[in-house]
Amino acid sequence: MAEPQTDVSRPSALPTANLLQRAPASQSLVDQNSADYLDTIEEEWNKKVDLEVETLLDGMVDLVGLAAVGDKDKFRIAQEAFQAQSRAESMVRAANSLLSITHSMKLLLLLSDEAQIAHRRDTELKTVQEEKEDARAQVAALLDDLIRRPDAPRGPPPTADPTT
Repeated sequence: MAEPQTDVSRPSALPTANLLQRAPASQSLVDQNSADYLDTIEEEWNKKVDLEVETLLDGMVDLVGLAAVGDKDKFRIAQEAFQAQSRAESMVRAANSLLSITHSMKLLLLLSDEAQIAHRRDTELKTVQEEKEDARAQVAALLDDLIRRPDAPRGPPPTADPTT
């Protein structure tokens, strides 16, 4: 008996399927140190912001170009009105996207690892205090050298007598 023809897909095994195809990409993220990872994330955020700002700028330039006054027929006026409306809508989408990006960045800041920030601040404070103590020790040594120098002249410099 013939099998009925349908357009329903039938599940079948995929003999060449490889479930770990994404492993090299995720492995590269694991091998990346945190500074490089953060630089990559920052670069992605910067690209998103640049793209949306560029969209806003291009939209404004196009709107100003469409606002030219001159001899126009009804078709041309309707066409420019549609173009202006579509540009304005894309600008609104870009502005909403920028708003979403700023909201996400605020959340990242609020939910960031405060312990890491505090630890980094404490480490920097300790380093600066050690540098300060080293500088004080150097200044004290230089002052001791200046004060205790035995061969330093105490009075007015001797004058040479031309008659002798």
